Amino acid sequence: MVVLRLMRMGRTHRPFYRLSAMDKRAPRNGRVIEQLGWFDPVAADDKQISFKVDRVDYWLSVGAQPSNTVRSLLRRIDVDPTSGKKIEAS
Repeated sequence: MVVLRLMRMGRTHRPFYRLSAMDKRAPRNGRVIEQLGWFDPVAADDKQISFKVDRVDYWLSVGAQPSNTVRSLLRRIDVDPTSGKKIEAS
């Protein structure tokens, strides 16, 4: 099964994460199928998240499961974590 999860990068007290499509059995920083973006929790709010939404949409459409953290980050950028589509404001 493919999961969308964050890989921790960076250094001590300065985390940086990459969003990756990985096999569920792979370790956190193990073999990656595809890099889908990044998340920098220390940066200013406008430069904190950069995801390839079209590729995230593809992986969700073929059955990839996002982790709880990835699901919350997708909601922050107005992407539905179940379908991968942009949420339109009404």
